Amino acid sequence: MRFVDECLVRVEAGDGGNGCAAFRREKYVPFGGPAGGDGGNGGSVILVGDEGKNSLLDLQHARVLRAERGEHGRGRDQYGATGRSEYIRVPVGTVAFDVESGLPLGELLTHGQELVVARGGLGGRGNKHFATPIDRAPKKAEPGTPGEQRDLRLELRVMADVGLLGFPNVGKSTFISTVSAARPKVADYPFTTLVPSLGVVSLEQWVGAEPGDTFVAADIPGLVPGASEGAGLGTRFLRHVERTRVLLHLVTLDHAPDRHPLSDYDAVRLELEKFDPELASRPEVVALSRADITEVREAWEELRDAFAERGVQLLLLSSATREGIPQVIEALRQRLLPPQDD
Repeated sequence: MRFVDECLVRVEAGDGGNGCAAFRREKYVPFGGPAGGDGGNGGSVILVGDEGKNSLLDLQHARVLRAERGEHGRGRDQYGATGRSEYIRVPVGTVAFDVESGLPLGELLTHGQELVVARGGLGGRGNKHFATPIDRAPKKAEPGTPGEQRDLRLELRVMADVGLLGFPNVGKSTFISTVSAARPKVADYPFTTLVPSLGVVSLEQWVGAEPGDTFVAADIPGLVPGASEGAGLGTRFLRHVERTRVLLHLVTLDHAPDRHPLSDYDAVRLELEKFDPELASRPEVVALSRADITEVREAWEELRDAFAERGVQLLLLSSATREGIPQVIEALRQRLLPPQDD
């Protein structure tokens, strides 16, 4: 299934039904009073978080999401029925923005959570509500109010505990496919990963934790200099890192003349800082990948010392041989633990 993490859609809530101006007409009741019923309220358009969905593909080509209008009131004190609301199921992690104002309307963070994005109009009152001692047979009735209408921009932001960062082709997809059941595309060329991929990591398997202890890791597409301004895959994928609690930053040796693990690390950190300073301040683990390659292993000690001068601990791992993975998993687990009170 194609991954869609942003789409535009128009939502139109139902109008409220009109109130009715009617009078009693029973036999032997010559001066029947007002008997107009109220109009029904219009239905609303409501987004619902659904853990079973992981893409906005279903809504990509939806032109208008429309709820029912309320029925008009009728004579003999008959009230109009309330219009049926339109419930739209979206992935957990979806944020709804009003296109005109650009402001967020809300976000859906849990399964079953609801967000009203267009509220239905109110039904008008029938004429019996306007009777007074002076005017016992009012002909006045209220019209229903219109339902809200707006254009929405829906944006999906992946929800995970750990976000994998790094330049394209540093081994993020291979790592997540090794430590979890996720199977992202793996190949030896840049930008293999074009969509975020989630994997559940069992701590019991790697560090001997309690059965059932897990965390969710997200393989984020590779970042390049200028990503915060849209270069490469740009801000479209940087936003997927926003909801992660800990960052796993992978670096490795690259034969390109302008590439070095330390400069790669600095470049990605700079993009995080430009995009969101708070994001750049989150806990992180940094590891040199592809330790099964002799050239990488030989460079590790020198790189470890260079990173240490920045106050960064550089771990070593190989997804191919699984060397160093338990140490990386344990470091992530420690950073995911809630802070202890003194």
